Amino acid sequence: MSGGGSETTVVCEAAPGGGGGGGGGKKKDSLGTAGSPAHLIIKDLGEIHSRLLDHRPVIQGETRYFVKEFEEKRGLREMRVLENLKNMIHETNEHTLPTCRETMQDNLNQVLQRLRAATDSVCRLQQREQERKKMHNDHLIASEKQHIMQWEDFMKEQHSKQAEVDEEHRKAVERLKEQYAEMEKGLAKFPAFGELEPTVTN
Repeated sequence: MSGGGSETTVVCEAAPGGGGGGGGGKKKDSLGTAGSPAHLIIKDLGEIHSRLLDHRPVIQGETRYFVKEFEEKRGLREMRVLENLKNMIHETNEHTLPTCRETMQDNLNQVLQRLRAATDSVCRLQQREQERKKMHNDHLIASEKQHIMQWEDFMKEQHSKQAEVDEEHRKAVERLKEQYAEMEKGLAKFPAFGELEPTVTN
């Protein structure tokens, strides 16, 4: 990040000269001028030490970048969003919900009236259907009883006719027996064919 890098550079440059004025002068006198190789090595060592072991500059840079990102750039957008949500909730509680409640009550009353009318119609239709089924069942029962009575009368008539036929058959058999008996008696008066003697003519 740009914020962290710039902060680290600034702090690192300040770190080598962080001692007292006299101490720094003694080091420069003993190690050479600012452009000498020893001075550059010490500066690089200070930067490496600050980057590896001293994390305060990096953390400060990250913190400032975070604050800049979420406060300066974003501004009051979250507050505006929350304010809009608050206004929307207030509008819903004050106007939308009462309107919906009144509409639902009116519509529910109409629905209940229609439902009662439909229920009454269904009850009437069901009652008519039950009456029709009862009449149909009564008609079937009456027809069945009538058929049973007709069948019983038919069977009685058949039994009586069978008795008459049996009686006529018995009488016919008796007449035939009497007739055959008379015929046998008539035949008995004549001699048998074997008993007839042939007549001899001269």
